[in-house]
Amino acid sequence: MNKPSAQNAAGVPALYRLARAVAHIAQLDGDHATAIPALTVHRRKAPTEPLHCIYGLGLGVIAQGHKQVMLADEVIDYSPGQSMLTTIDLPVVSHVTRASLREPFLGLVLTLDARHITQLASEMDTAQRPRERAFQSISIEPLDEALVDALIRLVEVLNEPALVSSLAPLIQQEITIRLLAGPHGAQLRHLVAVGSPRQQIAKAVTWLKQNFTQALHVDELADRAHMSPSTFRQHFRAITGISPLQFQKQLRLQEARQLMLNQNLDASNAGGLVGYESPSQFSREYSRLFGSPPQRDVRRMRLV
Repeated sequence: MNKPSAQNAAGVPALYRLARAVAHIAQLDGDHATAIPALTVHRRKAPTEPLHCIYGLGLGVIAQGHKQVMLADEVIDYSPGQSMLTTIDLPVVSHVTRASLREPFLGLVLTLDARHITQLASEMDTAQRPRERAFQSISIEPLDEALVDALIRLVEVLNEPALVSSLAPLIQQEITIRLLAGPHGAQLRHLVAVGSPRQQIAKAVTWLKQNFTQALHVDELADRAHMSPSTFRQHFRAITGISPLQFQKQLRLQEARQLMLNQNLDASNAGGLVGYESPSQFSREYSRLFGSPPQRDVRRMRLV
């Protein structure tokens, strides 16, 4: 499903200021951590190949360029003037679709804290709200001037290192409040609703991320979520787009890929470390996800 574009929703001057602020921090191609632990900034001088990755709870904003994200069978295009909220850890395929040396892709990702969201949501007036929208794991909404202004201030405070620890938490709180009060608010409230299926699945996803090398017993996960196995599977697929077993496989295979890239492990050792007992099964499932056998894929990745 292609999402509609909302270019210029936040106004050209504000987006230009955001692009300029991001470009000042991200002066070279790549993904850049910052002195604000929750904030990363990103720059690309050319379109990129599709990359398998995990999107966590957070806000993604493009200041310049375009990007495409694929979640299961859903294709999401988003661009300057839009914000992307991810409310649960999700395996996706993403790539920059428009970037050049003259106009590089510039964007940021702000990781959100579920406990902070819960606290602020409980303090805000939620009475007499219109009917909430259906829950979406990823939602795209137009940016408004106030949110863009807060994001600009968050990036620009990095230029004043002595003030980061004092001001950044205040600006991050403002951003969370604006998200709760704006179009993304319904999705955040769905996420933190106590005892809701979304919250139970989020807990199951967190457990899977921390224990993906262990054998998967869906009945035990369902019991943790206080659901029958069939209901658990249904909610898990509705929220993440894939089954619990497929989710675990993607976690294992992405971790094995990183082990081979960063620690120069061979396929057999990497597969064993992430929970595979059979090297042939590991190679087969790796090829199915990434399109090439492990060693060939790693060689290609090092050339990118």
